[in-house]
Amino acid sequence: MTDVLQVPDVLPLVGGKLSALAREHRVPGAQLAIHHDGRTLAVEFGEAEHGTRRRMTRDTTVPVGSVTKAFTATVAMVLVADGDLELDAPVSDHLPELGELGARLTLRQLLSHTAGLPTGPDSEDVATTTVRRYVRDHCRAGDLVLPPGTGFSYSNLGFVLVGYLIETVTGMDWWSALDSILLRPLGIEPAAIVGSGAATGRMVATGHSVNVSAGRVRPVRQSLAAAEAAAGALAVSATDLVALGRLHLDGGGAGLLPAAYAAAMRSPVPAAEPFGLADGWGLGLALFNVDGTRWVGHDGNGDGTACHLRVEPDSGWVVAFTSNANTGTGLWRDLLAELAGTDLPIAPPRSAVPPAGTVPAQPACAGTYVNGGMSYVVESRGGGLYLSVDGDAFARLTCHENLVFSVRDPASGRQVLGGRFVRDPRTGAVQAIQLDGRLASRRIHRFRESGRARIA
Repeated sequence: MTDVLQVPDVLPLVGGKLSALAREHRVPGAQLAIHHDGRTLAVEFGEAEHGTRRRMTRDTTVPVGSVTKAFTATVAMVLVADGDLELDAPVSDHLPELGELGARLTLRQLLSHTAGLPTGPDSEDVATTTVRRYVRDHCRAGDLVLPPGTGFSYSNLGFVLVGYLIETVTGMDWWSALDSILLRPLGIEPAAIVGSGAATGRMVATGHSVNVSAGRVRPVRQSLAAAEAAAGALAVSATDLVALGRLHLDGGGAGLLPAAYAAAMRSPVPAAEPFGLADGWGLGLALFNVDGTRWVGHDGNGDGTACHLRVEPDSGWVVAFTSNANTGTGLWRDLLAELAGTDLPIAPPRSAVPPAGTVPAQPACAGTYVNGGMSYVVESRGGGLYLSVDGDAFARLTCHENLVFSVRDPASGRQVLGGRFVRDPRTGAVQAIQLDGRLASRRIHRFRESGRARIA
């Protein structure tokens, strides 16, 4: 442990708690890095791949999934600061092939998930697709889940489009632009799980599927398509995440990202209401309000990995965590609960707790909702509502005020926040369902009258 933070309560706690909690959650390997006042504390635990004795070191990289979006957004903002891109200009200025849709979309909307785009196709379906073809085939006006600029819907497709915009403006592929504009200046040796960045000398940890009750830990393969690299391909260490986080502290970027542009990324976008994901959204960064203190960052899950970045710009704290198991998010929550008792001004992530009390199910919520290729079917049966996602088994919804619903977590048996239905502000009719930040718009409405199903 070097470059130790001068935070007495943290020092004896972090290493022991990380290893103890990793064992409890059956996480093979994890990294934690905390930065403050010019110093970084970094600790690691376990194996890069279960059962191989390959140690998880400070330099081991972990597929960070959607935390990649924070890197892609930062590159885009560097280009905005340099005058190569504009936040509120139509993307058709650089991507005329998008036609009328491109004239309605802006970089600000794409970075804040307010462009109205669907989440994107399944990775297996676009495994051999180029970025150009991916954009051409899936960025279509007819697939919008809401009008651009009017609301939040988390979208991998939107960040693929940001990556394509970066390629068009710089004349480099996304990986080369990321490397030259951001990673190398930050001192990060690049690694990725797909594309040209996959050829690297750095060790990449293997993701794992963990069944805690059965005691089973199995390695899994990363399935991201190369065309989706800008949304989730990066593999970095916790100390690499700290380097990005320091860039988002005012004055921490050594001129790479001017303070005004870093502040813009941390500012809430009015239309971005990421129900259940965070308290707000900026430009490529989620916003979290913790006991009156605003943290920004991003969460990410690769196949069998869970990674988290938090930045508190007012006091200059950065906290970064990586793990190579699907149970890593539980470890992260428990670890923050321990850290909350120290001098570190952070609290555990708020659990997605359903509102108190229940209300009768509203049959008017029943119907089919679509987000790109994803389908959500809600049925009304026996006075209750049941939800199926992409053909999975139906789960009963417990309904609360304001069209919020909870579901039973099969792992714990507890009710957890599931999502909400959304009304059309003009008519009051239920027009969408929102789960995990993704909005699915209504396509078919089924209801029962006199024992017969109708389609309206």
